[in-house]
Order: sequence, then structure tokens, then C-alpha cells
Amino acid sequence: MVERILEKDDLENMLIGVGILGTGGGGDPQFFGKPLIEWDLKKGREYRIIDPKQVANDAFIASGGYAGSVKAYVSIGQMLPKWEKTFELLEAFKIMENHTKTIDYVVPFELGGANTPVILSLAARAGIVTIDGNGLGRAAPETQMSSFLGHGISLTPMPFVDMEGNVIVVEHATKSIYPDEVMRAALALNGGIGANNHYPMTGKQLKESVIPNTISLSIDIGRAVSDAVQSKRDAIEAFVDVSKGFELFRGVIKSMSGEDVRAHYLAKAVIEGSGKYIGKDMGIIFKNEAMMGRINDQVVAVFPDLLCIMDPETGKGIMTTNIQARMKVAVVGLPAHERLRECLKTQMGREAFSPARFGCPEVKYEPIEILAKRVLES
Repeated sequence: MVERILEKDDLENMLIGVGILGTGGGGDPQFFGKPLIEWDLKKGREYRIIDPKQVANDAFIASGGYAGSVKAYVSIGQMLPKWEKTFELLEAFKIMENHTKTIDYVVPFELGGANTPVILSLAARAGIVTIDGNGLGRAAPETQMSSFLGHGISLTPMPFVDMEGNVIVVEHATKSIYPDEVMRAALALNGGIGANNHYPMTGKQLKESVIPNTISLSIDIGRAVSDAVQSKRDAIEAFVDVSKGFELFRGVIKSMSGEDVRAHYLAKAVIEGSGKYIGKDMGIIFKNEAMMGRINDQVVAVFPDLLCIMDPETGKGIMTTNIQARMKVAVVGLPAHERLRECLKTQMGREAFSPARFGCPEVKYEPIEILAKRVLES
């Protein structure tokens, strides 16, 4: 069994990678992930990851992370000392063990500047190892939006602990959206942020459902982007090369508007094209993350496929909450991992991932490869 200890430069590159693949959500890597990582390293904690293929079939794994609107404000400087006494994610982890059995590994729910580092921190604090993978290959706004659920793994039991110590455990749910809706109601009552554990599974189930090696991929992406910037090459092209995605648009933000609704940030951006995109507009719908894009009112990408919004100069991902008028951006599209797309073949998966969940019930999912070719060649 081969584990990899993540060194400081690995983690710095990882933050760039998850900041891009998080599609605007999953937590701000500079505001949240970087201070947490630096704190843990000073405390002597090791972040260790393992390839899912190395995990025994009878091992026991759980997922988890922090939940809340990307607009919810938390002072990480105040939280870090508090977390030495009470780390909500570790409390949820202990409750999960009480409801199931001893957890051998944890796996991130999503990729993001907060929700990837917090799982690495959880594993370090619990003395276990993090799976090199996650349930999405991106970030997503709702707990049922996961490859785990789409491959038949139960979301419940789902313990949830808010930042004041209130605890809810959803023992069972007959609808995929129910646990997340209960958690959102609790978030709206108290502070807007809390931690959960969910998707208890065996090693065999993990290997059939996880989006594999996404932490390693994030490190590779971060390194490629950083190298491009240092050598004065186009950082967007470097990301496209390593991610196997494709450039969809470049331009300037014309408008950005949004509001918090039930612990989600619902927003819309309009980008005015520049360069070869002059004369075109791109609109993007957000529910914490970028969920759908249109170019000149033609749909070009739909969740779970990725819309990565990037700074064309630094190559870094731009958080949804940081998008503002007159900002220069580039948009790169990536196909979701096939395991995530497989979820759309099931009734539960179609319900969990439905465009109705981000306000577009009339939209039907089509792969980004088909949509982008149709739109960009029209």
C-alpha cells in the first residue's frame, strides 16, 4: 500500500488546481485553503493521500466537507485557533463512526479551495489517509450531486454539525434531495456554515464510484499553470493542454448580479467577448458554482460538465463571489468524468442533477463536446 505525503509545493499547486476545477465554488483557496494548510503544517500535521486502487475492498470510507453559501463570511483567522478545540468536521466524523463503524479513509465530496483542504486536515487530525479522488471532479452546490449517489451509495446517515455545535443527523431519506434540504434549513437558522459526513461506503464501492486521482490532477494543473506564467506563456492554453478541455470564451464581465437564497448564492454573469469573440456575449448561471453557460443565447455547457472561469493573466480560477464588472476572464469547458455522467442514466441521478435545481427546468443535459461544437461552429 503506497501513500503519498503532500509537500508544501504540492499543496501550493493543488490550491491553484482546485481553485480552477472548483468552477467558482468549493471555497476560496487563498482566503481559506492556504491559511488552513499553513496552520496545519506548522502544527506538524501530514497530509497523506492514496490511490483508490490501493484501497482494500473491505475498507470503510466516508465523505464529507463544509457546506454553506459561498457568500457566507467566516474569518479563517478566528476559526483556526477554535478548530484546535472543536473542529466541526471531526465532530461529524465521530458521529458517523458512532452510527456506522470505524472509518479507515476519508474522501473529499468535491474539489475546492476549502473542501479539499478540510478533508486533508480531517484525515491528519484523525490519524488516517485521504483518498486521492472525490465525488465530482469539480465542486457542486448540493450534497446529492455526486457520483457516489449515482452509483447506488446511500447519502445517509448524514450527521451535520454547525459552528455553534448544533447537531442534526439525517438517518434515512426516501428522496435524494431531502438531506440537503434539511441541512439548508438548518444553515439558514444559524450562521450559514457547517460540516457534514456522508456516503459511508466500502472500498469496493469506492473503486466503482469515485472520480479517481483528482488531487494529483489538481497538483499537475497548478504546476502547469505556474510554469506557464513564469515562462510568460499563455496560462489558459497550459490549462487546456493538461486538462484536455477546450477554450470557450474570452472577454470582459459586462454585468454580475446575485442573491443568497437558502444558503446558496444564485447569480448570473454576462461576458462581452474580446479578441476572436468580439460581437458575442456569454451568459453563465451560478448556484454557488458555474452551472450552465450560453453563448449568444445558445446553451454551450450544462452541469455536471465544467465551466472554469479563469484570470487570463495569472491562470488562476476566479471565485463566483469575486466576479465583478470590467474584469477580464477566460472560460474553459471540460467534460465531466464518465462516472459522473453515468449517474444521468438513472432516475435518481437525473433528479439529483436536474437543471431544475439551478432554475432552468426547460434545459436538457447534452455533453459539452456536442453543445460546444454546435455553438462554436455556428
